[in-house]
Amino acid sequence: MLGLSVGRQARPVPAELRSSFIHLYLDIAWFGVLSGSSTAFAAIFATRLGADALQIGLLNAGPAAMGLLFTLPAGRWLESRPIGKAVFWTSVFHRLGFFFWILLPWLLRPQGQIWALVSLTLLAGIPGTVLAVAFNAMFATAVPPQWRGHVVGTRNALLAVTYLIVTLLCGIILENAPFPLGYQVVFAIGFVGAAMSSVHLWYVRSRMETGRLVNFGLTGRGLGELGRPGHSRTWGDGLRWAVGLRFLTRSQGKPLLRTEILRTSYGRMVGVLLAFHLAQFMAIPLFPLYWVRELNLTDQEISLGTALFQVVVFLGSTQLARVSERLGYHRVTVVGAVLMSLYPFLTAASHDLTLFLVTAAVGGVAWSLAGGGLSNYILERVPENDRPAHLAWYNLALNGAVLLGVLCGSFVAEQIGLALALGLAAGLRLLAALAIWRWG
Repeated sequence: MLGLSVGRQARPVPAELRSSFIHLYLDIAWFGVLSGSSTAFAAIFATRLGADALQIGLLNAGPAAMGLLFTLPAGRWLESRPIGKAVFWTSVFHRLGFFFWILLPWLLRPQGQIWALVSLTLLAGIPGTVLAVAFNAMFATAVPPQWRGHVVGTRNALLAVTYLIVTLLCGIILENAPFPLGYQVVFAIGFVGAAMSSVHLWYVRSRMETGRLVNFGLTGRGLGELGRPGHSRTWGDGLRWAVGLRFLTRSQGKPLLRTEILRTSYGRMVGVLLAFHLAQFMAIPLFPLYWVRELNLTDQEISLGTALFQVVVFLGSTQLARVSERLGYHRVTVVGAVLMSLYPFLTAASHDLTLFLVTAAVGGVAWSLAGGGLSNYILERVPENDRPAHLAWYNLALNGAVLLGVLCGSFVAEQIGLALALGLAAGLRLLAALAIWRWG
């Protein structure tokens, strides 16, 4: 259950769980430092270097391409390995690339820096995919079901606070420091956050004495995490929630990609959500280009918008349980998806900072509903006795949609321009939302 549970938990945390909870809190706080600095400003940096829509698209599509290739093998590989060590070491290899971001302006010319940033992001996607699956599974075993609402609520609050503070701080740094030195400082802050997050992941221990994955407490509800190590937190409303990754480590040797699943009503739902994610991610590479080239926003103004978006996502998530009880997860997902169609439309209609901030707030409300409702909506439709195979198809469709969507969006923008491409993406999002209502 999403919510702000800090300070509302009547029971004291058991001694055997306290250490793991503290390190989970510190992990997400430092992850917020990384997300609010390096990740939040990577596309803006590339745009100011002269990146085109395709290059911006590849920055977001790279991890998705790796997810498409490695998510299912990662689940298989993790089944027989100590989960704690797997989380730590994959986090180290995933975060190491952020150090090299600092050096790029000293080593390469602008176009070389752009392609190096794309390449580093692509390479980081390999351990990042394994980390996303491993962390999801470790969290489910380290935190008992009765404590997950408390832990997730606290982590979400810490993520929102650190993201807000760091993003605004980085905006001030970029506004006052010469280019590209300001970005090197921002990337250095991000690397420190990444390294410290990995340190705390090392200390998180599974509740199980063996340190291996076992079938404990794997409930059929989404964990509700707004920040998950291994998943990039991108710009605009491109937050990506892979659903039920922990179940991919429970296949017990059974085949995952069984085609008969696609011939059921669940397969139809996956097809509809594939269309929705395609429309969603068509617009993602266009946002930073429009902010910088059309709106002429400064880095500090962009930091205000991204911080506002993330804070509204958090505040909206605290009300998700209440809204979902009244409407149900399917309707919540549809309402959120309809609102998400407004985000690219309002972006294309923006002409000053005020409307840009209004757009950010609308996008935050939309994603808090769509993102939060979607994971639980999917899990409601998955048979309890065959979750790994059903969720494998959805996660495969999600990563494929991210990859194809950002590449299509980049191509369309090159042909018809940024504003028209954003308008087209808005229309397709609305159609996809109606499809979820009708056929989902």
